[in-house]
Amino acid sequence: MRAAVMRRVGGPDVLVVEDLPEPLPGVGQSLVDVTLAGVNFDDLERRNGDHQPLSLPAVLGVDVVGRRRRDGRRVAVLLRDGGGYAQVVAAEDRHSIDLPDHVEDDQASGLTEQGCTAYGALMLAGRLRPGEAVAVSAAAGGVGHLAIQLALAYGANPVIGLASTAAKRELVTELGAHRVLDPAHGDLGEQLREASGGRGVDLFIDSVGGAAARSALDGLAPFGRLVSIGWRAGDDRSGDRCGPIQVSTEALTDRSIGCAGFWMRHVVEDRQLLCRIADELFDLSKRGQLVARIDRIVALTEVGQAHVAMAARVTAGKVLVDVNRER
Repeated sequence: MRAAVMRRVGGPDVLVVEDLPEPLPGVGQSLVDVTLAGVNFDDLERRNGDHQPLSLPAVLGVDVVGRRRRDGRRVAVLLRDGGGYAQVVAAEDRHSIDLPDHVEDDQASGLTEQGCTAYGALMLAGRLRPGEAVAVSAAAGGVGHLAIQLALAYGANPVIGLASTAAKRELVTELGAHRVLDPAHGDLGEQLREASGGRGVDLFIDSVGGAAARSALDGLAPFGRLVSIGWRAGDDRSGDRCGPIQVSTEALTDRSIGCAGFWMRHVVEDRQLLCRIADELFDLSKRGQLVARIDRIVALTEVGQAHVAMAARVTAGKVLVDVNRER
C-alpha cells in the first residue's frame, strides 16, 4: 500500500509517500480500504514533535472514511494512534461507524471527527439550552463551522461567530450566525456583551486560548460557561501569546461563571455515546441542518502542502486527503 510516512519530526517536508506493507488486523480490528483521510491540527503538532511523542517511522491521520473489507460496508473510523494517511488501515471495530447511504464520504469525514467534537463541546460539556447566547471562536474552522450550525439547530440565540479575516467572517455569516466578530478588533469581552444585548454570552466555545480566552471570560453572562476544546501554539495576530490559560476559583466565584474542557477521546471510548451522537449528526445532515464545508481535497503527495495551508490559517472547514491519488 501507499502511505505518507514520517521518519523524523520536523516541517511538512518530512512527510514522504512510500510503499509499506499492509497492517495486520488484531483482535477486534478490521481492515478498511481508505478513500479519504482527514487532516487535523493535531497532525501538525505531532509532526513538529510538539504533542504526544511518536514511535518513528509513523503515519499520521486520526480519521478516515472507507470500506471495511470483511463486509464491504462504508465506515467512518477514528484512529486514536494515527495511521490514516494510508490506503489501508487496521481499524478498531468499536471505533468504526457504519455510514448511511445519504451521507457522502466527504461529509462523513467532516461530521465524524469535527462534528462529534462540536456536539460534545456544546451539548455535553457546555450543556447548551435553547435560547442561550453562544459564541464560537475560530468559527470558520473544521470544528467551528459545525458548532455554529449545531448551535442554531439546537435553538441558541444569538449565535455569534469569531473569525480572523473578512473572507472567513463572510463564510460564518453564510452559515447563519446572527453576529460575526473580529476577535482582534477592540476588546473582545465588550464585543461579546454588545452582541448579546449587553448581558454577555451563556456559552463560549474556545479553541484558541491565550488572550482571546481571557477576554471571552470577561464577556460571559452570570452562570456563563467557557468550554475549551484546545488551544493554538504561538502568537495571535495582535502578538499576544496563545496557549492554555490559568483561571482562579476566586475569579469564577466572583462572577458566577464556569470553565470546562472537552476531549474527543472520551466520546470515542464510549461506543454507545459515539454512535448516538453520530446518528444525530447524520440525521441533521439528512434534514439539511448540518453541512460539513470541504475546504480542499489533496493528493497523497500533497499532504505536506495541506499542512502548510492549515498552519497559515488560510483553510476554512475540513481538509481531506485522497489517499488513492498522487497527483
